[in-house]
Amino acid sequence: MFAVIKTGGKQYLVAPGQKLKVEKIDAPEGADVVLGEVLLVADGEKVDIGQPLVEGAKVEARVIQQGRKKKVIVFRYHSKTRYRKKKGHRQHFTEVEIKEIKQI
Repeated sequence: MFAVIKTGGKQYLVAPGQKLKVEKIDAPEGADVVLGEVLLVADGEKVDIGQPLVEGAKVEARVIQQGRKKKVIVFRYHSKTRYRKKKGHRQHFTEVEIKEIKQI
């Protein structure tokens, strides 16, 4: 069984027991969260495709950790005008483990 969910403006293909890093979710470590925007659910030969969401479907996950990714350097440069700007950015993420895919 697997599902396609949408969270943080991105879509993910998930299955029970899978761990993945998604955009930051405001929940403490160890908490259970429900990801309700389910776009597709497949169980063997049975496939339910949402229009745009699957009615009554939800994915339950547990928050493993909150963190920040590696630093990305943002450098702007204009030649001949002495313009240089250097910035760093670290994106926040939440690592979750998919516990169960439910469909009513």
